[in-house]
Amino acid sequence: MLDLLFSDSRRFFLLMGASGLGLIIVALFFEHMLLLEPCLLCYAQRACVYLVILLSLVGFLHKNQSLIVFRTYIGLAIAIIVCGILLSIRQLYLQNLPPELVPSCGPDIDYLFETLPVLEVFMLAIRGDGNCAEVLWSFLGISIPGWLLIAFSAQLIYSVVSLTISKKLHSKS
Repeated sequence: MLDLLFSDSRRFFLLMGASGLGLIIVALFFEHMLLLEPCLLCYAQRACVYLVILLSLVGFLHKNQSLIVFRTYIGLAIAIIVCGILLSIRQLYLQNLPPELVPSCGPDIDYLFETLPVLEVFMLAIRGDGNCAEVLWSFLGISIPGWLLIAFSAQLIYSVVSLTISKKLHSKS
C-alpha cells in the first residue's frame, strides 16, 4: 500500500490531482443534480480544490524537475490545502453558531462580482454570511464542509509525508 502511495514524484501529483478532481465531481453533482446552491465559503473552498488540481497538473507535466522544484510544488500544495482547511473550519464555525448570532444573508455571488471588486468579494467570502451557516446536506452527521475538512486533512497528511520523504520520492522519478 505504501508503495502505491509513495512510489515516485509523479505519483504524488497524480494522486493529488485525482483526489481534487473527485472532490470537484462531487461538488458539481451536489450543485447540479441535488440542486444545492453553494455559498461564498463553498466557492472559496472549491477554489482551493481547483488550485490543488492545477498545481498537480503543472507538477505532473513538469519533466526533469529538481528536488528543490519538487519540494516547492509540495510546499505550495500544503499552503493551498491549509487555506482550504481554514475555510472549512470557518464554515463549520458558522454552522454551529446559535441562530441569534448567525450573520445576515448576503446577495448571490453573481451580483457581488457585478458590483464589487474581486478582492472585496474574496473578503466577503472569507467572512461568510447566513447562507454559509445553513446545513443543506449531511452524511453520518457531518455536513459538506466537515467532509471537505476530512478530505483536506487527508491531502495535508499525504503532502507532509511526501515532503518528509521527498528526496527518496524524487530519486525514483
